[in-house]
Amino acid sequence: MVAGAATQSLESHSLNSNGHDTHSHEPHSHEIVRGPVRAPARVGAGKHVTINYTLRTNGAIRHIRSAVWGDEPLEYVHGGGRLLPALERALEGKGEGDHFVVTLPPEDAYGERDKALQQRVSADEFGGVDQVEAGMCFLAHSEDGRRVENVMITEVNEDSGFVVVDTNHPLAGMTLEFDITVVAVRDAPTTSGCGGKA
Repeated sequence: MVAGAATQSLESHSLNSNGHDTHSHEPHSHEIVRGPVRAPARVGAGKHVTINYTLRTNGAIRHIRSAVWGDEPLEYVHGGGRLLPALERALEGKGEGDHFVVTLPPEDAYGERDKALQQRVSADEFGGVDQVEAGMCFLAHSEDGRRVENVMITEVNEDSGFVVVDTNHPLAGMTLEFDITVVAVRDAPTTSGCGGKA
């Protein structure tokens, strides 16, 4: 009887004044009305974009920015200059949920290694460090004192007491492979009167 009750509830019935079923056995047509489907937001100038990514060089993972590893996704304003220009071009027009891989050769990333950015300095410049070794990174002031830049020690000559420091970007000369997922794309926050934030 449960099956019959279920069938009854799905059909429309009416009873006439004598209590007889006046149900029409003609097929019914029901139209399902759907609301407008929202297209995913697309990456474009001024949009606030959130991405997860994995960076590889020569097949080796260099950096992961993903909730899977407990990291916050990277958030940036598209066109604001925070990302490499070639990477922003690859993201242009992508939508929420898009997953893709982009490969950037050195000329589209951090350039080739420039030997002019390597110099020989006395190991004494690194006072306070017990032992200076190749691969160590330090912050140093530029010659004009206006900028702080990363320097990496690439060579140590203990006999002469000199080291070679390199101010090239650590990823200079490398082909970068980004595996990216677009997490969110949203408009810039609107501001209310008197410069306050909404």
